[in-house]
Parts: sequence; structure tokens; C-alpha cells
Amino acid sequence: MNKSVFGGVVATEEELQSLLGGTPSKLAANKVITELDEHCRNYLARSPFVLMSTADASGACDVSPRGDAPGFVLVLGEKHLVIPERPGNKRADSLCNILSNPRIGLIFLIPGLEETLRINGRACVVRDPQILERMTAQGKTPVLGIGVEVEECFVHCAKALKRSKLWQPESWLSRDQLPNPAEMLRDHCKLPGMTTEQIAESLQESYTKRLY
Repeated sequence: MNKSVFGGVVATEEELQSLLGGTPSKLAANKVITELDEHCRNYLARSPFVLMSTADASGACDVSPRGDAPGFVLVLGEKHLVIPERPGNKRADSLCNILSNPRIGLIFLIPGLEETLRINGRACVVRDPQILERMTAQGKTPVLGIGVEVEECFVHCAKALKRSKLWQPESWLSRDQLPNPAEMLRDHCKLPGMTTEQIAESLQESYTKRLY
């Protein structure tokens, strides 16, 4: 990395703590638990969305969203959960990462609630039919799931969502102000003869016919 681009770069943990103003509060320092207690399971039962962070063997990172009806994540006791792998684009970035490096980080969200739930642990790719059948949705059983052995759970404070006003509709952009994903894909992929309209139609077809 060319650190000179960023100007002053923090080099030590001591420097970091000094800039941040000391150590964490007792509340922040003691909030981590090591299993899915009643509160965590209650949160998961209401969450329709998770951000999943993985890395390959070299440490190259990736974050991928997963979502479905609230409670789509299957909880298997206090130490294990499974995220269904619904149809995607077949790149399988997260799954390939897990095969080479099992470390995983999850952030669960519930619309309207600004505190998030963070879970860290070790993951594997699951093909057990008895587990997968329990995650059947819209008549479709997932081919694979992402099993997670929980090592850390904790509530993350609401400051980021409050600053971003994520759940406040009055702060949202109007439809005509939003980025155009089809245009972005056209310019990124640079496929000869592929138009914005064709990409938009392909996306829509995927969203309406291949969600499950």
C-alpha cells in the first residue's frame, strides 16, 4: 500500500488509543458474550438482513449481503447458526473464501432499529439435507448453507445509523437521484454490444424469476 497518499498514518496501538482519548467504557469493554443467548436469538428471529464479511487465505477481504424473511437464519443452539445460500450470480466469492479461511464476521440489522447485532466466529459450507430442508422458502430448498460456530456476540451502538439517518425516509434520495445500477454494470463490464436496457432487463428477470 502507498501510505503516502493518505498523509499522516497511525503506526501503533498506543498512538491510536491516545488519539481516541483513552480506553473503552466499562459498558463497551464488557458487552461481548460467547454464545447466542435469549436476546441474540430474539434479535435473529426478527432480522431479515445480514452483512457477511469473509477473507481468503491471503487476507483479501469481501463483504456480501444476505437477506430473506425475518428469521431466515437458522439457529442451532447457543453456539451455531446457518445462513441459507439462496441463488446468486455463481461467483461464490464468500463461499470460496470460507473454504480457504473460516473466519467470518456478521452484522445483523432490523429495519427501524438502529442498534445492530455483531457475531464473529468460524464458518463452513454446509450441504446437510436435514439442515437445508429447515430453511426452505417459497417452495425451494437451498443447495448450500453457511454454518457458523459463534465465538463472539455483541450489540453495536446506534451512532452510525443515527448519523446516516438510514431508517429515516425523509432523508432518502428521490428515485431520479439514485445511481443507475444498469449503467454502472455497463461501464464496468464493457461487454461489446451490451446496452443499459439489456442489462436492466436481465437484472429484472433475475429479480423476478431467480430469487429462490
